[in-house]
Amino acid sequence: MDFVAGAIGGICGVAVGYPLDTVKVRIQTEPKYTGLWHCIRDTYRHERVWGFYRGLSLPVCTTSLVSSVSFGTYRHCLAQICRFRYGSADAKPAKVDITLSGCASGLVRVFLTSPTEVAKVRLQTQTHAQTGTQAQTPSRTQRRPSASWPAAAPPLCPAPTRPDPGPKYRGPLHCLATVAREEGLRGLYKGSSALLLRDGHSFATYFLSYAILCEWLTPAGHSQPDVAGVLVAGGCAGVLAWAVATPMDVIKSRLQADGQGPQRYRGLLHCLLSSVRHEGPRVMFKGLALNCCRAFPVNMVVFVAYEAVLRLMRP
Repeated sequence: MDFVAGAIGGICGVAVGYPLDTVKVRIQTEPKYTGLWHCIRDTYRHERVWGFYRGLSLPVCTTSLVSSVSFGTYRHCLAQICRFRYGSADAKPAKVDITLSGCASGLVRVFLTSPTEVAKVRLQTQTHAQTGTQAQTPSRTQRRPSASWPAAAPPLCPAPTRPDPGPKYRGPLHCLATVAREEGLRGLYKGSSALLLRDGHSFATYFLSYAILCEWLTPAGHSQPDVAGVLVAGGCAGVLAWAVATPMDVIKSRLQADGQGPQRYRGLLHCLLSSVRHEGPRVMFKGLALNCCRAFPVNMVVFVAYEAVLRLMRP
């Protein structure tokens, strides 16, 4: 049941939060943007609404699987820990049990999400290709017609314009195939070290904070919070998780975007030091406000859908 509920909750969440995720990735990877509204205005002016949904199809197809694995792994690990420590899978877990299970769920999902994240980031940071070169003007050495040569040949036709090469990646699957061909398997798992560091402790924070908030928001005499309690607990859990995840999320996005031109970073540590040296320590918190604003409604939807499916499926 947890696998199915997690899948449905994940799909609902990505549908709500994807446009802001695109803005977040562009702010983190492209220094030209001075802030949230600058990025939104620029994206809309050049790419309209579709620009906010670049690379959406692959996350929608894979989010159900990834979210299912995350929630299912969390519940399975928690049950095994409780069975080992207390003799029953239904025993009330301690906070350390929840933390360990949440960390395990974050680490497991990395192996599934890394290729998807690479494709998503590449597509989100891919802007329109440059248009063909303008027609060349006649050179100074080209003979001009004169009055003494009335029958002179007409001037040469301007050189034909170059055809627009179009975007490098035509879609998620084409992006994955291109990355695999040009960069090999390592290209598909670029930034996975930062992703491991991001998801391990952030998912531990995610599930722990949700469990604590649900406990606080459960009315007296009830075993579970009402819908409003789930909404608040889910939204706050998402905000706290992204608050601790943002520094590694910045590094992850930069490593994964580093492949559309000359390679700038040799690895996680080089990317971290280079980013801080050129842009200051504040670069590690680029997109923090946006991550938190996006996380609240997204995780409200995720947990409400998750809990609703669980309740419907229970006998």
